[in-house]
Amino acid sequence: MRIAGPDEVVLSKIYQIRGQKVMLDNDLAVLYGVETKRLNEQVRRNMERFPADFMFQLTHDEHQSLRSQFATSKTGRGGRAYLPYAFTEHGVLMLSSVLNKQAIQKMIYDHRCYETLL
Repeated sequence: MRIAGPDEVVLSKIYQIRGQKVMLDNDLAVLYGVETKRLNEQVRRNMERFPADFMFQLTHDEHQSLRSQFATSKTGRGGRAYLPYAFTEHGVLMLSSVLNKQAIQKMIYDHRCYETLL
């Protein structure tokens, strides 16, 4: 059995949605070591830094399509209360600027992985 390296873990969290390569808020929260709720809190506090080409909220259909590709929590009690946000490459970089310094260093590394897909 082969264990995935850090590059592969990051690359596996990049999805193609609306013709753009994006990462979801919950995956970014895990990579940054913060709760998704806290990540989105920081985004809301800094909305002027996240225009539509940096971040968008998935539609119900987009979310269902992604959920069908992998096992996720059930809808309803204990599940996600809202549709996830998707961050483009620029959004991911901006997100690193609103989180702590340790997260910034991690995101620089993750961005280099992201560039390999371009």
